[in-house]
Amino acid sequence: MTETATRLCDITLNGAAVATGAATLAALLAEQGFAGIKVATALNGEFVPERLRPATALAAGDRVEILTVRQGG
Repeated sequence: MTETATRLCDITLNGAAVATGAATLAALLAEQGFAGIKVATALNGEFVPERLRPATALAAGDRVEILTVRQGG
């Protein structure tokens, strides 16, 4: 069984309700198509550095923000 197939929980991702099977922040990024992309992440209002994402567990009700770099002037 894979990490993302073990359970479903409801979280808020960038302001929208999402049901996810991801157990960690890193798994959520992969599930949402952000694997390999440079992003900034926050969990419940606290910044989570890239190196801590694999060990950062998700729980029902968590608020996750994923921010990508935007170019422009």
